[in-house]
Amino acid sequence: MKLNKQDILNALKSITAPGEGENMVDSGAVTNVVTFADEVIVDITIKNPSLQAKKKTEVEILQTIHREVYEKAKIKVNVKVDVPTKPAVNEIKGKPIPSIQNIIAVASGKGGVGKSTVTANLAVTLAKMGFKVGVLDADIYGPSIPIMFDVASERPLSVNVDGKSKMRPVENYGVKILSIGFFTKPDQAVIWRGPMASKALNQMIFDAAWGELDFLLLDLPPGTGDIHLSIMQALPITGAVVVSTPQNVALADAKKGVAMFQQDSINVPVLGIVENMAYFSPDELPENKYYIFGKEGAKNLAEDLKVPFLGEVPIVQSIREAGDVGRPAALQTATPIEEAFEEITREVVKQVVNRNEALPATEAIKITTMAGCSAVNKK
Repeated sequence: MKLNKQDILNALKSITAPGEGENMVDSGAVTNVVTFADEVIVDITIKNPSLQAKKKTEVEILQTIHREVYEKAKIKVNVKVDVPTKPAVNEIKGKPIPSIQNIIAVASGKGGVGKSTVTANLAVTLAKMGFKVGVLDADIYGPSIPIMFDVASERPLSVNVDGKSKMRPVENYGVKILSIGFFTKPDQAVIWRGPMASKALNQMIFDAAWGELDFLLLDLPPGTGDIHLSIMQALPITGAVVVSTPQNVALADAKKGVAMFQQDSINVPVLGIVENMAYFSPDELPENKYYIFGKEGAKNLAEDLKVPFLGEVPIVQSIREAGDVGRPAALQTATPIEEAFEEITREVVKQVVNRNEALPATEAIKITTMAGCSAVNKK
């Protein structure tokens, strides 16, 4: 008997392709059928890599052709497995928040340089200037913003927004605040792996009723790690402010922080560098400046890296005291500290305006993991 190709195809239409939900001919699983006298060769591609699926497909083809076309047909089935490569993508998906105009990441290469102090004082100074401001404490493992704003005992309330339950940020000094510190006990350590921390950030970013904001400041953890990538994957960052102290060990890490944002695959504009603990002036000798940690180290680094220098903050006891009692030092009127933070804040606003006029909106990045290696790409 001479077999007919169309008869073979009609018979195969009675078989459902594994994982396709439709017959293997219409789904495209059957890629070729060759007949010669009483012989037939069937080439088929399936997406299920298991040996069981391959064997089941082959047996069904043999039985169907023998039953529907010719019981003595000589059949050869070539089963090819085509599994689509699907990279594992981090949980947070980058998307803008329409009600937030500018998102500023405040970062540092190392801990202890006063990044959270600078964030808090930038926030209250922006609020004093009339801007609508929010702070997201993204330092998952060491949240300090609630203490600095005297809201450590507060808890975000649930509000209904367009039929959805949202967190209402805690507010003080005209600044809206969310932090993982609101959801943990003061003596409780946050021992989370990266995915759990990313999920918590996701909720604080997108499940919050931020309302209309001119600026959302992100207080990032020190270093350059998973949280930073998750944040930049979650949100299109307008720009980054890097905080450093003047000594070489801090500057080396600050340089890495700047380099992270400037990578081609990340490309977040660096608005500038702030030098904290720049010098010390004792009360009895207010005109004297003692450069305890070195002189103008961060300023020189900014020049070397060709990024703006935003200003310097001296070592003043009142800054530490203000942070401890929960009232940022920039709220004190007619003081050198207020003037210092006003100057820095004006520079930040100036750089944001320049950045928005000269550059397109920053894209959130897409972070994938393939074959055990991380890759960072633009969406």
